[in-house]
Amino acid sequence: MTKKKSLQPRATEKKGKEPVAKLKKRGNETAESMAARQRDISVSEFFAKNRHLLGFDNPRKALLTAIKEAVDNSLDACEEAGILPDITIEVEELQNDRFRIVIEDNGPGIVKRQIPNIFGKLLYGSKFHRLKMSRGQQGIGISAAGMYGMLTTGKPVEIISRTNKNRPAHLFKLQIDTKRNKPEIISDLEVDWDVSHGTRVSIELEGKHTRGKQSVDEYLQQTAIANPHVQMLYKEPGGQAITYKRSSSELPMHTSEIKPHPYGVELGVLQTMLKDSKARSISAFLQSEFSRVSQRVAEEICTNAEISSKAYTSRIGRHDVEKLMQGITSTKIMNPPTNCVAPIGEEQLGMGLESVMPAEFYTSTTRPPAVYRGNPFIIEAALAYGGEGRDADTPARVLRFANRVPLLYQQGGCCAYQSVVQTNWRNYGLTQPRGALPSGPLTIVVHMASVWVPFTSESKEAIAGYPEIEEQIVRALQECGRKLKIFLSRRKREAEAQQKQDYIETYIPHIGIGLKELLGFSEREEKKVVEKLTGLLERHRS
Repeated sequence: MTKKKSLQPRATEKKGKEPVAKLKKRGNETAESMAARQRDISVSEFFAKNRHLLGFDNPRKALLTAIKEAVDNSLDACEEAGILPDITIEVEELQNDRFRIVIEDNGPGIVKRQIPNIFGKLLYGSKFHRLKMSRGQQGIGISAAGMYGMLTTGKPVEIISRTNKNRPAHLFKLQIDTKRNKPEIISDLEVDWDVSHGTRVSIELEGKHTRGKQSVDEYLQQTAIANPHVQMLYKEPGGQAITYKRSSSELPMHTSEIKPHPYGVELGVLQTMLKDSKARSISAFLQSEFSRVSQRVAEEICTNAEISSKAYTSRIGRHDVEKLMQGITSTKIMNPPTNCVAPIGEEQLGMGLESVMPAEFYTSTTRPPAVYRGNPFIIEAALAYGGEGRDADTPARVLRFANRVPLLYQQGGCCAYQSVVQTNWRNYGLTQPRGALPSGPLTIVVHMASVWVPFTSESKEAIAGYPEIEEQIVRALQECGRKLKIFLSRRKREAEAQQKQDYIETYIPHIGIGLKELLGFSEREEKKVVEKLTGLLERHRS
């Protein structure tokens, strides 16, 4: 009987090779060696390596994003101070695909001690913790633009700001220490500046300047549509200047900060709020920390949760927090107040659209306030139809806005765009391929105003698809669509009537000739008949 070969591996290989066990052991780590390499990751360090998350994917987009963040800050500051914004945007082309962008505004200026943190520290700002409509929300934008400039050119951000004509202007040169997420001040000087109040930001960065779709030009044009109270001067590379004049001298409605609504709070957040609250009882906690919670509503929530309204907040356990959460969801609570949101308004939106987009027909609508996850929001829509140079067979153009800011990227992933596609435009006299935009010389505007816009990413380029938001967008589009249908029907009737009158006008001379031949009219009588018939036709037209 032949002896079977063993399938077990040998302890050693051929001569000259080390044992397998030793080879495996050589690369092993210990808990101590792994722990020695672990350290905190700064948020600046994270975004420096993942700058695409903030909209700095490529040089072309980076140039646009940096300008957008600076302009957004200027508009927010001017509006909060009650100042009609005058903004200058300058793009200067340097060497080797480098640009210097300068954004100057006539806002209230920035207090000296705050300048380093605003421009040299990520996740620093006044807007994140408050429920009030604003363009900026995360405290990342302008500091990330400066960080991108530093990474690509090594140059610091330059800021000049002045708060009052009786106070000096301060010039800062600074950059971000990405390892510690702290500003590194290179220089701080008092300078002469012939401006009574305002801020001027200069960033040198790597970029690419283009025109047309998804360009700085398109961003500023759309900003003028959603912000008719703004005047902007844009100095392009090469020296050409474009002025976007304000079409309205009316500032947006003033907004007020509100407290969170109970329906928008999750279990973990509720637990943290209870822990940090200074209120002694659950009833007092609910009334002081939330909007639309009166003593009666607080008592009802506690009853539904089977918790005493006089129970101490410091003694509430996790199980009781879950019961309190269930009590909130089972209690009918009034929607949050809407004085925290300022829509553009039907008239203002129409004026802005008309100032930039030549067309034959305009319409706009503002929906009543609605709520998603306890956050109030308002949807607005507008249409511009017709105009020279617009092809009837091309897809409609969709302009998306969130808190008056244009959204130029990630169109397909935005619920505003998807809502336009889902709307049945054939009901309103337009052609529409299945699952696509309607065709025609049409521009569609969708604007969402909210205390917290649910963006799909940190770069704030698309709105997430909550059912409540999609429903309001579709309804707003349907309202505009019905008005468009009336216009198109009237225009069709007028075109048909004109066509009939043109036929009659063409045959009036022939009628005169026929009457002349039948009745023996003279040429003078024939001419008289033609004139009478033409006069009747003209009176009918008028």
